Formats: sequence, C-alpha cells, structure tokens
Amino acid sequence: MKPEQWLSEALAKTLNELYGNIGANPLVIQPTRKDVEGDFTLVCFGLTKLSGKSPAQTAEDIGVNFCNTNPEADSFNVANGFLNISLTFEFWITYLNQFSPQASEPDLNVPPVMIEYSSPNTNKPLHLGHVRNNLLGAAVANIVSASGKKVIKVNLVNDRGIHICKSMLAWQNSGKNETPESSGIKGDHLAGKYYVEFDKSLKIQAEPILNKVLSADFSDLDEKQSLKATAILEKYNTSTDDKKEELKGELKLISNSAAPLMKEAAEMLRRWEAGDEATIQLWKTMNGWVYQGFDVTYKRLGVSFDKIYYESETYLLGKELVENGVNSGVLYRKDDGSVWIDLTAEGLDHKLLLRSDGTSVYMTQDLGTALLRAEEYKAGNYVYVVGNEQDYHFKVLKLILQKLGYSWANGIFHLSYGMVDLPTGKMKSREGTVVDADDLIDEVIAEAKKKSEELGKTETSSAEELAALYERIGMAALKYFILKVDPKKRMVFNPEESIDINGNTGPFIQYSYARIQSVIRKSKGVVDNQYDVKQIENEPSHRTLIRTLEQYHETIQAAANGYNPSLVANYAYELAKQFNHFYHEFSILKEENKQLAAFRLELATKTGETLKCAMGLLGIEMPEKM
Repeated sequence: MKPEQWLSEALAKTLNELYGNIGANPLVIQPTRKDVEGDFTLVCFGLTKLSGKSPAQTAEDIGVNFCNTNPEADSFNVANGFLNISLTFEFWITYLNQFSPQASEPDLNVPPVMIEYSSPNTNKPLHLGHVRNNLLGAAVANIVSASGKKVIKVNLVNDRGIHICKSMLAWQNSGKNETPESSGIKGDHLAGKYYVEFDKSLKIQAEPILNKVLSADFSDLDEKQSLKATAILEKYNTSTDDKKEELKGELKLISNSAAPLMKEAAEMLRRWEAGDEATIQLWKTMNGWVYQGFDVTYKRLGVSFDKIYYESETYLLGKELVENGVNSGVLYRKDDGSVWIDLTAEGLDHKLLLRSDGTSVYMTQDLGTALLRAEEYKAGNYVYVVGNEQDYHFKVLKLILQKLGYSWANGIFHLSYGMVDLPTGKMKSREGTVVDADDLIDEVIAEAKKKSEELGKTETSSAEELAALYERIGMAALKYFILKVDPKKRMVFNPEESIDINGNTGPFIQYSYARIQSVIRKSKGVVDNQYDVKQIENEPSHRTLIRTLEQYHETIQAAANGYNPSLVANYAYELAKQFNHFYHEFSILKEENKQLAAFRLELATKTGETLKCAMGLLGIEMPEKM
C-alpha cells in the first residue's frame, strides 16, 4: 500500500475515534514542504466543523491521538491549521522493500486514450519541429499507458493537398527523372528539395505581380482577387509602417495565387481529386519515396504507431460529413458553392469547410478522420499533439463535431506545444532553412562522441561498442533536452548544451545510472543482500532518497493527467541528483557495517530501477557502462 493511502486510512480512523463517523468527509493530505519538518501534511481548516475548535487546536488533537495509536508515527508538529506528520524510518525502509517502479497492466475496462502525433506532410522531410512533436507524442503515450490506461498511437499523414502538388509540379518541371537511387538523396529529402525549388520559382513569378498590385495595377488578378486586393490596398496606403508590413503580406498571398505556377499547382490538385491517372501515379511515386525516408527517421527516433491514417483516404468521408451538416442546417452553403459554419456565437468567426470548386480544406479531412477513428476505436479521449499555431483549428474542430451531435467530441484534447528554435533563430521550410531531423540526430551523436573522447573514457571499448554508446548518449541528449521543457513553452534547442554531463541533461542521468550499475557489479560477493530493518538508523539523506522514490508513481499519474512528460524528466533529474549526493557522502562497498551496506545497496538498486523506468518512458535507453 502506498504511504499516502495508508496515512489517509489511518487518519480517517483517528477522526472517527475523535469525532464520531465522519462519513465521506474528504481529507486533504499533501507532501510536507521541504522547509518544514514532516513527511505528510493534513490540512485541518475544513475539519473545524467536526471538532468545534480552531484549526490549530484541531490539528493538535488529531496529532496527539494519531501518534498515540499508530506505532508507524514518529512525531508531529502544528503550523496554524496544518498538521505535519513524520513517519518512522522503519516505516520508510519497509516501504522501500516492497517498492517497485514497474507499471501495472492497463485497465481494459476503461475506454482507451487515442494519441495522434507526428502528422507529417509528404512534401518535405521531418525537421526539428517534428522531432519535438514525435518525442512528445511517444512519451505521452508511454506515460499514459504506465498510468494504467490502454493507449492507441496513431499518425495522420498529410499526403494530399496543394503543398504536395507543389513538390510534384517542381519535380515534373525540372526533375529530369531524378530518384532517390539515381541521386543518392534520401526520399523525403528529395521531395523537400523540389518543394524549396517551387517556392523559389514562385517568388520570381509573384514579385512583379506584387509590385504592380502595390501601384494599383490589378491586370494580373481575376475579379475576386482584384476586389480583395483593392480593399487591402486602401488600408495599406493609410496605415503605419508596422501595419503596412502585415497588409503587404496579405497582398503577397494574393499575388502568389495569381502567379502561373500557383495556378498550375491548383490545377494539379483538381486533377488529383478527379482521379487523373498520370497525376495519381506521380503522387504515388513521390509519396513512396517520402514514406521510406520517414521510416528511417522514425526508427532512429524510436517512434512507432499502432495505426497510420492517410488524409487521401479520409477526406471524402469528411466531405460527406460536411454535406450531411448542410442538410441538417448546422452548416450553410454560399451562392458560390462553398460550405461554411457560423461560429460567431462562440466568439469565433465563419469557418470554410469546402471550397467553391468542391475541393476540401484541412478541416474537412480532419472531420472525416475524427469520425472514422471514433467509430473504429470508441476511445474515451482523443489527444492531438500539434503545435500551438493550430490552437484555433482544434477549437473549431471540436466545436463543429459537437454541433453535429457527436458526444465523443467532448473527449478531444489539443496538446498544444510551443515551437522549437535554434540558437541561430527560427526555421522556414519553404526557404530551405529548416534543420532536418536526420542532420540533427547526426549532430548530437557527433557531439556525444566528441565529449566522450574529451573525457578519455573510450580506451577499453571496441569500435562497435563505442558507436552504440555514442548513439545512446546522443539520443538521450536530444530527447531529454526537448522533453524536460513544459510542452506549452517555446524553447531553444542547443545541441552542445544538451550533451553536458554535469547539467540537467540526459547524459547526466545516464551517467548516474551507469554509476549505480558499476556499484552493483562490484558488490557481488562483497555486500550481503539481506539486512534487519530494525538495525538501520535514521539518516536524513537516506530518508530523502526513499521519499523521492515514493513520489515516482504520483509523478507518473500527474504527468499522464496533464499530458506533460517534463514532470517525469525533471523527476528523473532530481532523483539522479539526490543519488549523486548520497553516493559522494556515503559508501556502500567500503561500509564496515554489513547491515548498513546491504541497505544502501538496496537503496541504490531501487534508485537505478526507477531511473531506468522513468527514462524509458521518455524513450531513452540507459547504458550499463559509460
């Protein structure tokens, strides 16, 4: 039984003895603050109605009775209406004996949790932003599973749309039949190369159009574009410099859409949706290259999925759902044939769901995918791991599904995370300034090799062992550095800082674990495995380490409830830091008291097991030697 659960039951018994049957009166018990003596604190302000006394006197009465009737209680103190209780060191050692960080099996009677992450576009390789997405999604899935729930990990591949057609069109115009095999370029990188080429060519075509528009020459625009540009230009000519830049961006989008190359891409999308054989074949070929590339990167990241959905297979269901929404009156159709929903009553705006030419938008296909998955898995919660630039999108998605009458939509949760920058600044995929995931992985592994060689701990290992170790350290550096940050926060990833063995990093925790394993190996035949609990005297550092171990499962539960892996990451760091303090202060192998040596060995062993489990939830492997 967990200490807090035992304490709750014991205190309830005490209260019943003092005040009669307290019924379902909930007790507020929390870990005692670090600056106050005690293990757990009972908040007594809500118990004054039972006692008829002040909070402080109520706490005093409960403390006296509790310590007199429970041999597990060591002492208590009262601070205002807070009762701080210390349990005996024997109680904590007994708890250590039965403690295990291993997770229980998921409860299959509870509806599963579906977690969608990755969601790449097939027009470019995975980049640093995708790395955070994938690592967050995989870690959240592991943590929710460890909390006792069944998890379904899904990926929705954005394999259709205008952005895909851009890469296809650029390859068709200038690719000269280049393939991954002929070029030696990884498939997803090859598609990304042509996406960048499209953008460069588009800029060349669109810039003169924009210049003409800025001078009120709309000869390159159609009627609809001209009307929109006229309204924007009127504001532009009377705005401040800051506002002008924003409005110029809007005029740039209009100029882009008027460029011949963009018109070609839009036409290609229409041919794709019409099932044109040649367009479909090119699409299949280039997407095939990308999928092979993705698989390589996923394997390096240690990421997997239970099912992969493709927007090309779900967008039609979304269009059907939209038509049903029009028929039911929830959605409306404009004169030009486009379909919208009015969300002004919810403080939002009118949202487009189907273009006038009948082609779908992202929202359309997300609606279809959501419905398909709900019917297939009947999950209790649907977690979308997507960057915070899509906050509006997922608010609208949930609202539309609720308005269409789907009660399961109440379980939709957008795990909104901040963007990842580099020390050099932001990334732009269309301009080819992103950091590819593959390149980033190579960089952190190279940094791990460099740091290890500088420390001079590589002489006794083979080349194969060292290569495996460098990869393990490098991936730990990458994963931990990203996951230790609260998902909601924007962050800067610094490869060199991530590998520091003395900071709040993955390699530091790995090194602490490897140190524990070294002690365990050396203890064979030297330190006994058994000891008498009653023979071990109280030592604050030992007690602190046990108390931190006790908080492991509570941390997992909190991280699962909040979909926040940073709680687990920072718990692991705190535990590793405490162990290193314990290691430097006390000896295990040289301790003359055999009972104490055996106890410390168990404490170190349980700490190692917990570090391995915690880091494993983050997708980080722990080396036995380092």
